[in-house]
This record gives sequence, C-alpha cells and structure tokens, in this order.
Amino acid sequence: MKTKLSVIVALFTFCFANAQQDQVDSEMNSAKGVTFEKGDMFLEGSIKISTGGENDYYGFSPKFGYLLNDKFAVGAKLDYSSNEEEATGVKTNVFGVGAFARYYFLELDKKRFKAYAEAGLGFGRNKTETPLVGSDTDNSLTADINVGLNYFITKNVAVTFVLANVLAYNSVSPENGPSSDTFQLNINLFENIFDQPQFGLLYRF
Repeated sequence: MKTKLSVIVALFTFCFANAQQDQVDSEMNSAKGVTFEKGDMFLEGSIKISTGGENDYYGFSPKFGYLLNDKFAVGAKLDYSSNEEEATGVKTNVFGVGAFARYYFLELDKKRFKAYAEAGLGFGRNKTETPLVGSDTDNSLTADINVGLNYFITKNVAVTFVLANVLAYNSVSPENGPSSDTFQLNINLFENIFDQPQFGLLYRF
C-alpha cells in the first residue's frame, strides 16, 4: 500500500511540475512577436536600495506611458529618493515630477528585445538636512537623453535596462545662495555600455 501511495505521489508531483513548465514555456512563447499599437499604455518603474556602506540610499522612479503609434510613446514620471551620509549625518530628500518622449528604434529576438532612446524634462524639489545647522531647500530643473531597452518575458511584462545617459542638464536654484548649472555629454558611453545599468520592470496593458 505504501509503495502504491509513493508511486501515486511521485506521478502527481511529476505531472504538476510538467504542467508548471508548460505554463512557463507558454508564457515565454507568448512574448514572441510582441508589437506596440496606438493606444497601448504601460507602467514602468525601478526601486533602488543601498545600505551598509558610506551612504544609505532609497530611490523609487515610476513612469506612465502612452503609445502614439508602434514606435513613439509619451508619458509622465515621478522620482523620489533619500540619501543619508553615514559620516556626516547629512540627509537629502528629492522629489521630482516630469514628462518624457520615447522612440523605439530597434527590435530583435522575434520582437522581444526593443531598444529605445528617451528624452525627459523634470522639475524637482530637494531638501537637505544637516545636523546642528538645519535644513535647506532648493529647486532643480533637469533635462536628459538616455538609451535603454525592454526585454519582454511575457506578452505584458518586460525587464527594463537603462544603459546610458547620453546627455544630462541640471539647474539648481537654492533658496539661500547662487544658482548653478551643470551640463554633461557622454560621447564615449558605448565603450562600456553595461558599466552601471539601471534595472526596472514594465507592464503593458
């Protein structure tokens, strides 16, 4: 009786595992030939947490996009981050809102792989708290152009990689003090494109 029961349990386990694998394979196959259409929308975002070193950092960056056609998308984005320096105790909180335009220019691996270029414009409010000194608040205006890709693991879910910032502009206007502007152009970024990629997830609906 015990032998029969063991065989039945083994068969059930094998069938369940096989069914789960079939489901995974089916989902993977459904990602082949993914195409964008006018009216498609997506939610995209990334979370970054870094603790235990010189800085404790938390960041959250959600986006909402709307496809104008199979290649162009526009949308809105939010940014929130908190960074605290262990040595000095200085803590900086950043909150930002913005808009972006994205162009998909390359499709590979039966259209699972979609590379894009994106231009963004944002406004931020930054608060810096310093022990024994107090807090200081400033406003910032940012603009950037970056290169990234989506890799669809199902027909609705993709992994996002932000590979490099081609151009970045930042203008900071403190409440107390002179404003400052920075401009950065990375003309050699493709020499080491995977040096510091940023990862996220995209859900298409």
